Amino acid sequence: MPRPTGRVLTLLELLQSGGTRTVAELADRLGVEGRTVRRYVDQLIDLDVPVESVRGRYGGYRLAPGYRLPPLMLSDDEALAVLLGLVAGGRAGLTTTERTASETASAKIRRVLPRHIARRLDALLEALAFTDQPGDADSPDAEVLLTIADAVRHRRPVAIRYTDRNGRRSERTLHAYGIVAHAGRWYVTGEDPRIGEERTLRLDRVADARTLPGSFDMPVGPGPAQRVVSAFATAEYRHEVTLRIHGTVEQIRARLPAGVASLEEHEPAAGQDRTDERWLRVELRAERLDWLPPVLASLDRPFVIERPDELRDLVIALADRLGSRARQA
Repeated sequence: MPRPTGRVLTLLELLQSGGTRTVAELADRLGVEGRTVRRYVDQLIDLDVPVESVRGRYGGYRLAPGYRLPPLMLSDDEALAVLLGLVAGGRAGLTTTERTASETASAKIRRVLPRHIARRLDALLEALAFTDQPGDADSPDAEVLLTIADAVRHRRPVAIRYTDRNGRRSERTLHAYGIVAHAGRWYVTGEDPRIGEERTLRLDRVADARTLPGSFDMPVGPGPAQRVVSAFATAEYRHEVTLRIHGTVEQIRARLPAGVASLEEHEPAAGQDRTDERWLRVELRAERLDWLPPVLASLDRPFVIERPDELRDLVIALADRLGSRARQA
């Protein structure tokens, strides 16, 4: 005969399958009387499992959304997928401000992994490498992220408090088209109805968000991701940079993606394939220039700096430092 604890877990599995279950149905499935079912329900409630009582002719019990997940059973492959997702998200900087949540979730799953799966996971993490450096960007507040996502889904205006890159604070209304993860940061793109212009905002700079009454229509045209990329390519920054780089489009885009720089492609000459190396004009805007010399060096392609002169000086300084260190070695 099943022990009472086993019946309680079976009751939870029945409720997890969805819908409302009558007391008679649950009693029949568990092989107990109705009053015992009610006692088992009370035990689940004591464990903070959100069980609701439904009155009426077709009443009974059902699970309600709660702040804690009911117990989950994951297969080995599912547990591995969740852990790798947590590692990749943290490595890319795409986490919420509750950074410890990812760490504690990983620790809980790892504690119950079979030993042979844990060993294989450790081997994978030791062999895993990333082509980019981990970002140190601030992450958005989880509640802000979820509130704006709900506003996107239901096309509801959202009121936010925002701090721009110069530290200026403002309160504004946004018709949010979508949330975009780009280069280790979270962004929201949409229209500011007060001025009738589109805006791309960093979510880690949003201090508060709340949905407002009303609705709006999503405009036709590019999707949210393309709008964010286009906004970066045309935004005003302190420095405007123009380069000519000799290489293929793929070689240049590997270090200067579309979200960072615009690339002027010319029709190849007669007999020349699009994948052939050739001189291409690259334009970008940046608040700082100190990150560009290492990127250009990593390209390992001939390049010419057309503007600004300050970038040319920084590249020469980097070359001098590298040459000096090489001679010392």
